Amino acid sequence: MSIPTNLRYTKEHEWVLQEDGNVRIGITEFAQSELGDIVFVELPAVGDEITIDQPFGSVESVKTVSELYAPLSGTVVESNEDLEDSPEFVNESPYEKAWMVVVKPSDAAHLEALLTAEQYEEVIGE
Repeated sequence: MSIPTNLRYTKEHEWVLQEDGNVRIGITEFAQSELGDIVFVELPAVGDEITIDQPFGSVESVKTVSELYAPLSGTVVESNEDLEDSPEFVNESPYEKAWMVVVKPSDAAHLEALLTAEQYEEVIGE
């Protein structure tokens, strides 16, 4: 299972990539494998505020609906519209094509609290 070392992670299985003052957020390969075939993704609109540890969207699979939890607070500056027509990207490419949103963080300190790849590997190994 792929756990890229350049990303940070949450215990709820979201990944975070820092880029130019913003962060790109998605769900991990482990999360998509647990969910099964993804059939629908609901994401916030550009301009929406997300709040750390609160749901900001959902992923629906053939098995269940799972909330997406915000790894930090901030304003959505981009939302992956490709997932509306191609939710299967979450299964096929969780770290590339299936990013969920790009957020301008309101508090960069939230990033420091996220897990490293090694710490996340321990979480999913439990």
